[in-house]
Amino acid sequence: MIQTAPLDLRDPATFPSRRVETWKYSDLRKFLREAPPPSPSAPVPLWGGGPFEALGGEAMVFVNGRPVGADTRMVCGDQTLRLRLISKATGTGHSVSARVSARAGARVLLLETHEGEGSAYVAHNRLDIDIAHDAEVTRVVLVDEPEDALSVTQARVKVEPGARYRQTIIATGAKLQRFETEVAHHARSADVRLDGLYALSGDRHADLTSVVTHMAADGQTSQLTKGVVRDTARGVFQGKIVVERGADGTDARMAHNALILSERGEVDAKPELIIYADDVQCAHGNTVGTLDESALFYMQQRGLSADEARALLTRAFLMEVVDRIKHEGAREEVRAWLTARS
Repeated sequence: MIQTAPLDLRDPATFPSRRVETWKYSDLRKFLREAPPPSPSAPVPLWGGGPFEALGGEAMVFVNGRPVGADTRMVCGDQTLRLRLISKATGTGHSVSARVSARAGARVLLLETHEGEGSAYVAHNRLDIDIAHDAEVTRVVLVDEPEDALSVTQARVKVEPGARYRQTIIATGAKLQRFETEVAHHARSADVRLDGLYALSGDRHADLTSVVTHMAADGQTSQLTKGVVRDTARGVFQGKIVVERGADGTDARMAHNALILSERGEVDAKPELIIYADDVQCAHGNTVGTLDESALFYMQQRGLSADEARALLTRAFLMEVVDRIKHEGAREEVRAWLTARS
């Protein structure tokens, strides 16, 4: 488990501080000491259907924590769901609770967007994803929030034997922005991929935290996270893979790579492997550095300015994560969205 007590915006006693080990680098209590006043109701925006509108599918919309329609989807067959979490609030707080269940054999493309249209709000989102035998869920998340917002998103994912889960989170930070993913991996050929990237500037803070627990034999997990930090921004990566007793044959690999492009930027990384089983293949890696000066020099020798060279190298570094999105339409939308912000 990532934390023992669930976060409740109505109860300040549940707000974690740096004294909680899993919140060591993202001290919510530092910024939030009292329960925020509840966000008022707000209309659904009349313009557009979010960044993924062009890909169609059914929409699940929440505005200031209130569902517009159902907050649960049971999916059979192939389906695209656009989960839009819209914050139209100023100085208030709201919570979302949603569930997506993919039945046996289903193929679900879950396109999730966090659309911050207010300021200084507090958002807490809880998402449960259940993936039945031989089902597949691909979750792609785009986050666009104001720099003074506080937001925490917690996803609990249950992966049944033979199921597949693909996740890619694109985070641009806020005053404090945290994405938690907790996966119960029931293995027996089940396959999980957890990818993410953070691209931060100014004083923004983004935290990608995950725990994957392999509970049975012959499961696979692959995780790649990349980050770029500028100015005084702070990126946090915490990834833990637990292989329980009896989960023999597990193949689990984790990598985190980050670039710091300023003197005052900060990256905190904590990759962990906890293994109680035999006959496993597990590995993790972590690197934090700057752009390759020789590559910058090479590109400038071929006519690019220093700024153009840095931008090109930085974009190529992050796009490795985007290129792992198998759905072509989602991949191209993410590529265009990220390029416009980099």
